Amino acid sequence: MLDESELKHVARAISQVEQKTDARLFTVLARQADDYRIFPYLWSALIAMLTPLIIELSPWWVETWEIFVIQLGAFTFLTMVLRTPALMNIIVPKEVKQWRASSLARRQFLDHHLHHSGESGVLIFVSEAEHYVEIIADRSLSRRITTDDWQHVIDTLITHIRTRDTVSGFVTAIEQCGTLLAKHAPITREKVTVERHLLVI
Repeated sequence: MLDESELKHVARAISQVEQKTDARLFTVLARQADDYRIFPYLWSALIAMLTPLIIELSPWWVETWEIFVIQLGAFTFLTMVLRTPALMNIIVPKEVKQWRASSLARRQFLDHHLHHSGESGVLIFVSEAEHYVEIIADRSLSRRITTDDWQHVIDTLITHIRTRDTVSGFVTAIEQCGTLLAKHAPITREKVTVERHLLVI
């Protein structure tokens, strides 16, 4: 999704921010939060189960074994067709996509140990397929930085993503987070500088 130079650009922005704060900052860009493979099967099974009723209402005479063949054919055909990205986007409820993206964001937050007490951490998370953006901060930062402050960063990032300028969006969001972190969690100790790339999954 991003080339090496773009990833390095984001990494430099993170490094500059972390020189001014005790907090750790991680960024994650996911192509898709889930493959949603269960949904084509669910919809195909539902429609296949309705085929006997449709046949019953039709003027054609069909044998019992033919109904089974039609059901099986409908299920197989629909399963293949509904896997296409355009149709998957339609058959998967928006609430499910948002929930899956939110769940992946929280897993990434935990996987990077940003929840550990005594260390502040922030995760900037974007999932492209779900059009989902979230910033998760640990409890100590959440007490000091308001939801409106984080939302302003999110809104800026979304604006950039909508114009297909994802890298600038991440860099701007990182810099805005850096301003907040430098104010509310300024650096108080010497840190080992670790280059943190944008994690693309």
